Amino acid sequence: GFIWDFIDQGLRKVASNGKEFWAYGGDYGDEPNNKNFCCNGIVLPDRTPNPSLFEVKKVYQNIKIHPVNLLEGQVKIQNKFNFLSLNLFDLIWEITANGKKIQEGSLSKLPILPRNEEIIKIPYNKPELDPYTEYHLIVKFALSEEILWAKEGHIIAWDQFKLPYEILKGKVIDPESISELRIETFQDQIYISGLNFKILFNKKTGFIDSYEFQGEELISTSILPNFWRVPIDNDLNILGYISKLKRFVYRWKHVSQKLKLKSINIENLNKSTYKIVVSLKVPYGKTEYKISYLFFSTGDVLIRSSFTPRKEMVRFGMQFLMPKQFNFLTWYGKGPHETMWDRKTGAAIGIYSGNISDLVHNYIRPQENGNRSGVRWASLTNPKGIGLFISEIGDTHLNISAWPYSMEDLETAEHIHELPRREKITVNIDYKQKGVGGDRIGILDVHDEYKLKKEVKYSYAFRLKPYYKELGDFNSIFTQRFQLEP
Repeated sequence: GFIWDFIDQGLRKVASNGKEFWAYGGDYGDEPNNKNFCCNGIVLPDRTPNPSLFEVKKVYQNIKIHPVNLLEGQVKIQNKFNFLSLNLFDLIWEITANGKKIQEGSLSKLPILPRNEEIIKIPYNKPELDPYTEYHLIVKFALSEEILWAKEGHIIAWDQFKLPYEILKGKVIDPESISELRIETFQDQIYISGLNFKILFNKKTGFIDSYEFQGEELISTSILPNFWRVPIDNDLNILGYISKLKRFVYRWKHVSQKLKLKSINIENLNKSTYKIVVSLKVPYGKTEYKISYLFFSTGDVLIRSSFTPRKEMVRFGMQFLMPKQFNFLTWYGKGPHETMWDRKTGAAIGIYSGNISDLVHNYIRPQENGNRSGVRWASLTNPKGIGLFISEIGDTHLNISAWPYSMEDLETAEHIHELPRREKITVNIDYKQKGVGGDRIGILDVHDEYKLKKEVKYSYAFRLKPYYKELGDFNSIFTQRFQLEP
């Protein structure tokens, strides 16, 4: 039942360019070696947390909160400690509306004895419900005084629940009420423009090639379907079965470059809405890959993609590049640290933000990293507050990641100091990527429910919109809806 290992067993080393990095097997001319096999801890060599540490803390917590009747504020507190009473801790609670705190409070110390439980009532009030808004309750237990290993206020346990209020529908935007969309059609391209934006659509490939707003490039490459992730250690199976796994791990790597346009259907729905539906032939596809685009004169683009593979997938998503100045990411979803499909229990739903360079996670051997799951909306903005807003459509939450380097950079680098800082930011908007596994050392033990299985239809949708501060806060944009969906 113990974790093997606690600490990444890497050694600090300085490269010829003066940059520090963590060295592992082979970096001292040692042969034979096990490369980074011993870098499998939940903290880095300098004790910086790996994302898995937060999962461990959450799963190991000795206080569990169970919902009883959330509409009445009733929860059951379970003391899993063998010797400690809960009167050593303060109970703190918060209510959030789409991630924003709207109520908070605390309760006096609860004298719940070890191995006992008690139903309590948390005195929050039912908020006045807003359209397209979800409400969450989070209950935390914090140290009431400083102890040997932590300061007063340190959170030792928490649980979060979605409150079962009805999600109200709000007003929808009537496309006829907004300005006219301008369309210029050429042999291979379509220029779509409206209020301060311009989109270039490629009729030969079926993809959006660029997106400009106020004369500034937001998206500078094609928005491409993506089926591949940079292999994590478990993908490559560091116990020695690499040759057997490479066919599976790398099968989807170049699929995005092998897509072939089979059909394109263009329809002018009204003066402000333009619809394009494309079908693409995909290697390892049981069906064609279908993408539906809706373009609005407001600059909003609604994209829905669907596909049924005949081979198990590693990832189902889309990828594009943005100029490097759009390097500040804000999101409403799980956080603040990296989460994956099968490793997200230790992250609470909220609004988080940070510079992209700070949101990547530098595993000792560079690999897929920085994913945020359960994302309802996200934005990538520059120092002037201009950028790109991304939001889910429907109930399928997104997975978002962004890197200051390319996917190829991440794959070819063997150490952190070899990762460059590019002029473009790589942005991934995914339905999901398969789980990371990890039940056994160096073996891809992904549980069945965290696989992107073959013969299953996958579909998801998202919205892109140019953002500037005058539009208001991100939640107000998120709650806007259009009458039409792709």
